Amino acid sequence: QAWKQRQMIDPNRAQTKKVKLTQGNYIVEHPVPTAVRNANLASNHRGGPTEFSHLRYTAATVDPNDFTAENGYTLRASSYGRETDLLICITAYNEHKILLARTLHGLMLNIRDMVNGKWSEFRKKAERGGTEGGMKGEAWKKIVVCLVFDGIEPADKNTLDVLATIGVYQDGIMQKSVDGKETVAHIFEYTSSLSVSPKPALVEPHPGDPNNLVPVQMIFCLKQKNAKKINSHRWLFNAIGRHLNPDVVCLLDAGTKPGKRSIYYLWEAFHHDPHLGGAAGEIHAMLGKGGRKLLNPLIAAQNFEYKMSNVLDKPTESAFGYVAVLPGAFSAYRFVAIQGRPLNQYFHGDGTLAARLGPKGQDGMSIWTKNMFLAEDRILCFELVAKANERWVLGYVKPAKGETDVPESAAELIGQRRRWLNGSFAAGVYSLFHFGRYYKSDHGILRLFFLHIQAIYNTVNLIMSWFSLANYYLTFSIIITIVGESLRSPNKIAGGDPETISCWSGSFLEDESGDSFDWLGLVNWLFQVIYLMFLALQVILALGNRPKAEKLTYTISIAVYAFFSLYLIFCTVILTIKAFCPIKSILAEASGSSISVFLGSTYGPIFAGIAGTFGTYIISSLLYLEPWHLLHSMPQFLLIAPSFTNILNVYAFCNLHDVSWGTKGSDKVDALPAAKSKKDGEEKVVVTHEKVQEDIDLGFKTTVLRAVEPFVEEEEVVQPTMDDRNKTFRTRFICVWLLMNAILALAITRLGAMARSRYFQAILWITFGLSVVRLLGMIW
Repeated sequence: QAWKQRQMIDPNRAQTKKVKLTQGNYIVEHPVPTAVRNANLASNHRGGPTEFSHLRYTAATVDPNDFTAENGYTLRASSYGRETDLLICITAYNEHKILLARTLHGLMLNIRDMVNGKWSEFRKKAERGGTEGGMKGEAWKKIVVCLVFDGIEPADKNTLDVLATIGVYQDGIMQKSVDGKETVAHIFEYTSSLSVSPKPALVEPHPGDPNNLVPVQMIFCLKQKNAKKINSHRWLFNAIGRHLNPDVVCLLDAGTKPGKRSIYYLWEAFHHDPHLGGAAGEIHAMLGKGGRKLLNPLIAAQNFEYKMSNVLDKPTESAFGYVAVLPGAFSAYRFVAIQGRPLNQYFHGDGTLAARLGPKGQDGMSIWTKNMFLAEDRILCFELVAKANERWVLGYVKPAKGETDVPESAAELIGQRRRWLNGSFAAGVYSLFHFGRYYKSDHGILRLFFLHIQAIYNTVNLIMSWFSLANYYLTFSIIITIVGESLRSPNKIAGGDPETISCWSGSFLEDESGDSFDWLGLVNWLFQVIYLMFLALQVILALGNRPKAEKLTYTISIAVYAFFSLYLIFCTVILTIKAFCPIKSILAEASGSSISVFLGSTYGPIFAGIAGTFGTYIISSLLYLEPWHLLHSMPQFLLIAPSFTNILNVYAFCNLHDVSWGTKGSDKVDALPAAKSKKDGEEKVVVTHEKVQEDIDLGFKTTVLRAVEPFVEEEEVVQPTMDDRNKTFRTRFICVWLLMNAILALAITRLGAMARSRYFQAILWITFGLSVVRLLGMIW
């Protein structure tokens, strides 16, 4: 409500201003607060006539594809005749101000180093050429930062205070429509050397300080309605990108903190490799001060997952030349490489294009295709490498590091992975199905050979992923069963082998009588039953309940599977010791070589399994000189790994129908004024009210105070709705019903033949008695 009130300007304290429409478009410059203007002018950088003194506002009433110079739309950087080498985009939805400040301030520091560092090839290149870039110290004119917010309604209004503090936004100047045409996006442009740090605190330049931030050309695109991230990228690539025509476009999500020189390392990779079409940096989980977030096992498990992906998966894919996914949270593309089919295919998932695209758009897509566009960045990656008559490759730039928050609760993690898993699976099938498109590219024989190898590797991975549910259970079931049988009578199974018997000697596993562990068979059988029951529970929950409404149930499920994982690890150690104990005597008796005996027996697979899992993790991490996650995150990962398949995968596939399409309107737009033009001679003008400088400065003081006041994150309290409560009752009712029937069936099957026969006879007599009662009732 407070934000709505700030959009209203008191006409009694404002000055009247006539705005001449440019080809019917509302484009106007507003003076910035005096403090912002003076701070930026004090840096003594040469800018355009009103670059540091005025904020430029454009009410774009067209689709991003129509935001062109022919339709009367321009951007400051292009109108000044500047060449853009690097366009950096931050996409945001409802992130709070600290997340935005973390990303934006990190960018400002990166840009300062790129522009000022004597080591920077970007600076040297900028100072060698270009109309303005050739002037010493003006390399900042080669960089543009664009912020795209996905709708007024979901946007955190405190983030707008942060942007207003650095001069790139003002309250009270937006127009909800121009001559009856609804505004699609509100575009603000300003060049600022101010920033707000994540503390939060205002960072401003000081005379003579070499650590001052440099001016950064900023474009803030605030979409009027929520239209999803693909649409935000369409504003970036098809609207803003076409005006600026940059060499490289870097993508970040609000909340991702770019590490020192990370943006430079990404740009440098493109600068040195003319065939590099896209690149990704290393994303790792934010662990908090002193790594305190590692106390949460879910965060530790995700941290290990991210680390191993950066150590094993990304470098391997980069060596092949095709990285399956360049995450939108931290990646970059060569602008010319993605033009044409890559972007066209990418934007098929934009719901706002449904009417234009017809059958090829959202309305004509199958549910499978819609899921594919949940991982639209994977589609873009494949289309780029497979682009006809081109030889673009994708790469991984390890020095470019980005830090991001990861889900801290089971419900958040399940919701996030639903989109990831369904989208990546569908996109993976798409890339393999269209593999033949590589033959139309200009890749050499050697590159095509490696792409074939990678396709085989991806196919095997896809098959393993498809059967992972069964393989996890079979691994658990088989290993604990073997161990249970071994411990019940190790002397008999080993054939009285003294080496095997000595393995257990003196330990709690020693069993001279051969019957000390008879109970273990029953325990293992119960564990298998409980495993399957919880798996059935996941299907029931996924089909009918929201994760946020079943937090406790999902937490218990993760704990149960963590216990099973721990038990499996223990059994695996026992099985390994048992298998390797008699190896000396077996080698002595064998007629073949030790290698053939080793590979031809049970030892080979056991060793391969252990080395393939733990050995690969340890060796690769040591080679990268980053072993610490093995100590503080690997144990948690091993415990939670079964839940990634048994809970996350089950939920994702059970909600394959949920593709999260659609747009959302905004009642906050009603607070904005509408621009209506009048004839003024031969030109159309809009008469509007503009705050006087004194009021702008006064309002700015309160804005800064709001922007830098300490942030207290409000814990989201999700109150179950009536529908949630009804679904919870249904779920628990079904679970109790299935559980009681399963217990009865399993209990009877465990009985002897005589007991089962008597139970069956009892059922028949009860059935007979019920029938007799009905018959007597009919006769009566």
